[in-house]
Amino acid sequence: MSIAMTNGTAVEQHGPADAKTVILIHGLGLNRACWQWTKPALLEAGFRVISYDLHGHGQSDAPPSMPDLGLFSKQLLVLLDTMDITQAAIVGFSLGGMIARRFAQDHPDRTAALAILHSPHQRTPEAQRKILDRVVQAREEGPSATVEAALERWFTASYRKENPEMMDLVRSWVLANDKAIYHRIYQVLADGTDEITAPTPPISCPTLVLTGDEDFGNGPEMSAAIAAEIDGARLLVLKGLRHMALAEAPEAVNQPLVGFFQEAFVMRKSA
Repeated sequence: MSIAMTNGTAVEQHGPADAKTVILIHGLGLNRACWQWTKPALLEAGFRVISYDLHGHGQSDAPPSMPDLGLFSKQLLVLLDTMDITQAAIVGFSLGGMIARRFAQDHPDRTAALAILHSPHQRTPEAQRKILDRVVQAREEGPSATVEAALERWFTASYRKENPEMMDLVRSWVLANDKAIYHRIYQVLADGTDEITAPTPPISCPTLVLTGDEDFGNGPEMSAAIAAEIDGARLLVLKGLRHMALAEAPEAVNQPLVGFFQEAFVMRKSA
């Protein structure tokens, strides 16, 4: 394992440098530590795994300009260039899934495959109003105003009750965010779907779209809509799981994720 700061981005890498590379992009308010339940499966499968903190999260620097998906796409490009990575598979969770889609649009030659986990698409007017209300809450009161409701959306009720340590851990990640920055990035989550809907040209790399059937903010209908816009995309809906299935039920996410990337790299090689 190696951990470094690269152009203001905190980055962590595991696995052999000559292996196929998988990049992990976390969601709003979290940090690269949210992949601790995912990395072991990818490493066991022989991949090189790189995770990093988005601008304004974890140990990375604040956004150098007003945040939008283009800024986060550029952050990933700079990271790949600095690390001499020509092409990688990209996993994006929630906001990270939006960034992964934007990067695949901007740099299709650098994107070997995509896994889009629990990520939003176009919302209903009511759902859009609710997320914009949360942006206002975050701006006025900081991340503490939204974190408890987020934990309810992210984990099933039984899991929350039985795993207070996990709730404390994830809560601590969210509360560590800077009030002055957090709401600006929350706005990207709220407004960024327009620029990644029905892109021209469409995304064409092998793609897995995954969510839980109880992920009420990023659920099956959204994931189906994302998959429908990507030729050959595979859609998987996990039963009885909410937004943070990757922490609540890692194996349910890891097994299809690893299998998909093993197939995708073979497909890419033979294409």
